[in-house]
Amino acid sequence: MTDTKLYIGTNTKFFNRDLSWLKFNERVLHQAQDHRVPLLERLRFLAIFATNLDEFFMKRIASLRQSPERTIADIGPQAFTGPQLLAEVRSTVIRHGEMVRQCYEKLLPELVRQNIFFLKWQELTDVEKKWAGEYFTSKVFPVLTPLAVDTSHPFPFLSNLSVSLGITLKKPKTFEPLFARVKIPDVLPQWVQIHSSGEKGYRLIRLIDLVSANLGELFPEMLIEHVMPFRVTRNADVEDMSDDVEDRFDTVEEELRLRRVAQIVRLEHGPTADRSMLNYLRDELKLTDEDLYENRGEISYHSLSEVANLNIPALRYAPCMPVKPAVFRGDSSTDDRDMFSTIRERDVLVHYPYESFQDSIERFVREAVNDPHVLAIKITLYRAGENNPIIPMLITAAQKGKQVVCVLELKARFDEARNMYWGEMLEDAGVHVVYGVADKKVHGKILLVIRKEGDSYRFYSHISTGNYNPHTAKIYTDLSLFTADKRIGTEIIEVFNFLTGLSLKKTYQKLLVAPVNMRKRFLQLIKKEIEFQKDGQGGYILAKMNSLEDAEVCDALYEASRAGVKVDLIVRGFCTLRPRVPGLSDNIRVTSIVGRFLEHSRIYYFKRGAKDPIDGKFLIGSADWMYRNLNNRIETVVPIEEVACKQYLWQVLQAMRNDQAQTWEAEPTGEYTLRKPIGSDIRPVQEELARLHGSLK
Repeated sequence: MTDTKLYIGTNTKFFNRDLSWLKFNERVLHQAQDHRVPLLERLRFLAIFATNLDEFFMKRIASLRQSPERTIADIGPQAFTGPQLLAEVRSTVIRHGEMVRQCYEKLLPELVRQNIFFLKWQELTDVEKKWAGEYFTSKVFPVLTPLAVDTSHPFPFLSNLSVSLGITLKKPKTFEPLFARVKIPDVLPQWVQIHSSGEKGYRLIRLIDLVSANLGELFPEMLIEHVMPFRVTRNADVEDMSDDVEDRFDTVEEELRLRRVAQIVRLEHGPTADRSMLNYLRDELKLTDEDLYENRGEISYHSLSEVANLNIPALRYAPCMPVKPAVFRGDSSTDDRDMFSTIRERDVLVHYPYESFQDSIERFVREAVNDPHVLAIKITLYRAGENNPIIPMLITAAQKGKQVVCVLELKARFDEARNMYWGEMLEDAGVHVVYGVADKKVHGKILLVIRKEGDSYRFYSHISTGNYNPHTAKIYTDLSLFTADKRIGTEIIEVFNFLTGLSLKKTYQKLLVAPVNMRKRFLQLIKKEIEFQKDGQGGYILAKMNSLEDAEVCDALYEASRAGVKVDLIVRGFCTLRPRVPGLSDNIRVTSIVGRFLEHSRIYYFKRGAKDPIDGKFLIGSADWMYRNLNNRIETVVPIEEVACKQYLWQVLQAMRNDQAQTWEAEPTGEYTLRKPIGSDIRPVQEELARLHGSLK
């Protein structure tokens, strides 16, 4: 069914960002519906879909409500008012909720056929009930805190994304009605595997069902009338704070505190026969009926990721084992080449997760730490993650007397607390830590090693599309460039001087740096393709990114299309540009790839009139074509000039452009159509790339 609400009017140039994002999440949901995806991975995609939707509500809903009378000119380039857009969002979310429930219910019998059983308390055998009761008493009961509401006990605080049981009770003699809330502890497994059963297979009971079945232990002698699971989502968009550098640490701490108590923007609840309880919750939380969402399947699909981790290889993706980049291998497995000598010889491009983060970036930092000729290491960290081995390496480098600079972005949304922890640890070890830049997020991924060689210094640079995070390097596709090009190294020094000092350099010749010159350079490159097209040399643009919504860039692409330039855009997430509209974007094609790995790399290609496509201009970096990336973030994009690297990028881009297994085509209406595989042996492009590197056997 075509969703004509993505835009209004036949002359509208753009899709709505928020509705386009929901379309992207629908493509994620399709992975859970796709029978070609292994069964447990389909459960994982349900969990990913739910997590994505949580972030959407936390980031977007409150901002759309702030000025309900403003028109779309302030929200995006369509003729929606705030209330109209919110109504469309709610309608779409409800429709998606029904799709999730239907998908989940179709998966349950497939799980049973694989001897995986999701059981209710009444479905347990007597032996299993005895075991589960003992588990509840010993493991669960001690960490539960029933909270009643009466004249002595106010309505309890509900933490963000917490799952609770709402309970109506009566005293046995007075029959006085009471309300109580029991929070389901997220420190415990949400699915309990029954161990003392002679039954075959995996027999699992939800923690929330286990608690529900044993509420008598929490409320002895009370009459339990109704039980309803519910879950709240709070606004996370509370960044209206001072950007004073001296106060930034305190500012982020205050922001995190405010986020914990921020406005509730959604109440999810299970089916209930007691509407009065739901009304009570609505009124206590100061919500309206528009904020209530009924979940008739799981109250929280996030917990399905626990089930997806069951050790059943036949029901999961074949392992992708990242390989050591060939250029860094020696003559034997124990005789690796020195990375610095390799990078001096040629630029090196590494592709994650097919190639190893550990054997490239981690090893690069480790060699820099241990090399007595290395004088300084400078790095930006946006999402460092947990247990990141780079952090202790930087500490060791500082302890060895090297100059170590870490630009740590405190306002990396949902990673603030962890980044603050890392920052304090690094500072205590003597690392020079800079907490971002006033009014701009540091999103660029750059690493510089300065090494003394003879009487001069050589700069070894690393520029990446992804974070310095070993966990995401296994599940996100990203590209990174290692180079000893002096011109690039010199300009990266200037970027760090801008981040740590007062450099106002604007004349970058090699790098595209936002917000300094990136927008201007991209627009120039698009305009140049128009000139090549008019000169009869055939203009062509091929770009891959996460999201596209910058109006000025979109207008430039529309102009290129009208001039006859062919434009292929591979946009994983939301895209506000309308492709294949007669007279506007006839020559623009938009596709989206959603698969087992999150497509995170940004690659930009401009033909530049070249007869051989390898002679065109290739760039990679941290920035999408979004207003925030080009204007409000510090971003870095680097040209790729080594022929072998350009050949590989062209191979990747062509494989993605021609993929027939996991690619969606965007229609002028905003709908996306999944390509139909030609032949029975067609593999997804991500699998093909994994096999190319030898990381998937």
